[in-house]
Amino acid sequence: MATVEMVMPKMGESIMEGTILSWLKKEGDLIEQDESVLEVATDKVDTEVPATHAGTLKTILAKEGEVVEVGKPIALIETVEKEMDEGQPIPATAEDLQNNPASPKTETLPEVPEYTSLILGAVSKKERKKIDERNFYSPLVLSIAKAEDINETELAAIPGTGKGGRITKNDILSYLKKKKDSSPQITPPLDEPTPVRDGQDEIIEMDRMRKMIAQRMLDSKNISAHVTSFVEADLTEIVLFRNKIKEEFRKKEGEPITFTPFFVMAIAKALKDFPMINISVDGDKIIKKKDINIGIAVALANGNLIVPVIRQADQYNLPGLSKKINDLARRARENKLNAEELKGGTYTLSNIGSFGNIMGTPIIVQPQVAILAVGTITKKPAVIETSTGDMIAIRHKLILSHSYDHRVVDGALGGMFVKKVADYLENFDLETVI
Repeated sequence: MATVEMVMPKMGESIMEGTILSWLKKEGDLIEQDESVLEVATDKVDTEVPATHAGTLKTILAKEGEVVEVGKPIALIETVEKEMDEGQPIPATAEDLQNNPASPKTETLPEVPEYTSLILGAVSKKERKKIDERNFYSPLVLSIAKAEDINETELAAIPGTGKGGRITKNDILSYLKKKKDSSPQITPPLDEPTPVRDGQDEIIEMDRMRKMIAQRMLDSKNISAHVTSFVEADLTEIVLFRNKIKEEFRKKEGEPITFTPFFVMAIAKALKDFPMINISVDGDKIIKKKDINIGIAVALANGNLIVPVIRQADQYNLPGLSKKINDLARRARENKLNAEELKGGTYTLSNIGSFGNIMGTPIIVQPQVAILAVGTITKKPAVIETSTGDMIAIRHKLILSHSYDHRVVDGALGGMFVKKVADYLENFDLETVI
């Protein structure tokens, strides 16, 4: 029998602590490996944490409401080892524990999988500890209350539907909606900055997401040596193909097909041709990624950006990509993405053309080494070479802006990659089945 430590899981690259929301198991309970044993809160996500070993939950070290640093022990699990056929010990299941006593020993568990918050907020540690004997408020609820100027007395009066009467995100949002509907005053939307007049000027406080975006952009510029290459691509064939099939696709799938899946497909193919773009940097080491996971920058209603990730994007056909992209974009705008859908990207696409921009210099999403911005598609006169001579025709063109980290991607590689993306777009197979 062994006693192992369960530690606070890593919450993402910049998260150093988490708040214990509730324990789903009590001391003495038998637990299976990967079975959820507690809930941990960040400023935007409440997530369940699984057990890394089967055994008995011997001791709970971190109580509900406690703020714990990443890597610190939160519980002790008592396990039993049993023999494999080859004679190697393996962890026992919960059923094995009832009949296998042994002398205890202590070891440290490996770190559990990462949990990444959707948005990294600005709730202070002091605020997160404002917990009385009757109520516990998660960091998310506290941050909403702070943004909406709800004091502790008013917050305590909100009916809670969570475990033990705890106030959930939906509870406080429902309360705010009813409050707004019953009041002649206009309540600022959640997470929107509140304007303050200072003479003739209007002072707007940054919301939590804007602060985080600002910090990440500064960090990326400080980390990576940004260089941007530009290539113009002829999308006439793709434009004509999409015009031909878009109504049929809408009737068949119940949703539109945009140009974004065409871009993602071309990027995925080019990353296979140039795998040294599909990398990340860790200190002095270059990590070559096995999977092609492409992030799609989505603009939210308040002007902020969020980047959901299409995992193994090279494994999708065009209709599959279209449905995946539409689903991620819709749920991003509705704030319904889960943490897993926002991490693990190896390359990022930003469609600045949707705002009418023709080109730009996008900033790399760390720890990736490159990002592609696609501009708006415009009609231009172009010289077309034919067997009987050159001619001028109206073509659909767009500019691809490829920013890359010059520490590890030289100009030749960065330039060849974006040219290859353009080649795949220009040579799109018109016989593609939808």
